[in-house]
Amino acid sequence: MANIKDVAERAGVSASTVSRVLSDNQYYIKRETREKVLNAVQELNYTPNVLAKGLKGGRSNNIGLLIPNIQNEMFPPIIRGVEDFVRKRGYNIILCNIDDDIEVEKYYVNKLSQNAVDGFIVCSMLKSSDSIRQLHKDGFPVVLVSRYYGEKMNSVIINNYQAAYDATNYLIRTGNKKIAIVVGRPELNVYGQRLQGYKDAIQNADLELDESLVIYETSGDNGIYQAMMELLKKEDRVDAVFATSDSKAIITMKAIMDYGLKIPDDISVLGFDNIAVSTLLNPPLSTVSQPFYQMGSLAAKKLLNIINGHGPAEPVIDILDTEIIIRKTTK
Repeated sequence: MANIKDVAERAGVSASTVSRVLSDNQYYIKRETREKVLNAVQELNYTPNVLAKGLKGGRSNNIGLLIPNIQNEMFPPIIRGVEDFVRKRGYNIILCNIDDDIEVEKYYVNKLSQNAVDGFIVCSMLKSSDSIRQLHKDGFPVVLVSRYYGEKMNSVIINNYQAAYDATNYLIRTGNKKIAIVVGRPELNVYGQRLQGYKDAIQNADLELDESLVIYETSGDNGIYQAMMELLKKEDRVDAVFATSDSKAIITMKAIMDYGLKIPDDISVLGFDNIAVSTLLNPPLSTVSQPFYQMGSLAAKKLLNIINGHGPAEPVIDILDTEIIIRKTTK
C-alpha cells in the first residue's frame, strides 16, 4: 500500500507538500505542483489517513524564522519587525538559529515543514541551501531576507554593492586616499558584493587597488584584530578603514586605539549595519544603516500574502534603501 513518501517521490516533491495539497485548507501551492501531486496520488491509488489528516492537515498559524545567529545584533530588529506584523494577524513565530550549518538548516526545514509552520522567512540563506530552494520549488511559502543569491524567490534585500560603493566613495570624498576594507566570510554573497563595491569605487577614483589592504575574516574576531595590528605597523599607514559590518568596525576601532592612534584624527572608520550599540561607542560609529525592522515587517507581509493565496504570480525582489549615518569616527 502506498504511503505519503511514495507519493512525494513519484511527484518529485517533499512529503510536506503532498500533505499541504491534500489538506482541505486552501494553501498557496503552484498549480503545476498541485497537479503533479494529484496525478501521483491517482497513479499510486493513495488513500490519505483521515484521522491523521484531521489532526495535522489544518493551518498551524506558525511562521518559521531562520536566522544565522541571535547573537548577531542585526537580527533582533528583523525579528521584531516580523513578530510585530504577524502577531497582530494571529500568527506566531518559531525562531531557529542555523549557525550557517547546512545540516542544522535541513533539520529545521524537515521538522517544521511537516505541518508545524505555514511558511518560512529565511535570513540564513547560503549558496548550498538546497533545502530552502526545494521548499520554494515545491510551492511552500518562503521569503528570503538579507541574503540573496539571484534566484527567482520572493525576497527583501538591500543593494550591498551600491551601499559599499557609496560608503567607499564617501571616504574618498572626505580626503582619504589609502582605504583598507575588513570583509566577512567571502562565501557569503553579501560580503562579496560589498567587497566588489569597494574595489570599483577605488578604481573609479583612479586610486591604487592594493590587495594587501583587504582584510578577510578567517579566524573570528581575534583574526581581524591581529590582521589590523599588522596593517597598522606598515610605514605607509592607511587613512581610513571601511568595515563591512559594525561588529568588524568595533574590532577595528579597538586595534587602532590599542596601537595608540586616534579616531578619526589618524584613521577614519566606517561601519555597516547601524546596530544599536554603534551610537554608544566612544567615539560613536559612522556607519551604513540598513532598515532592519522594515525588512522584517515587509517580509512578514509578503509571506502572509503568499500563505493566504494573495501572493504575486511571479516572485518579487524588494530592494530597500540604505543610508550613510555620519557620526564621530569619520572626518
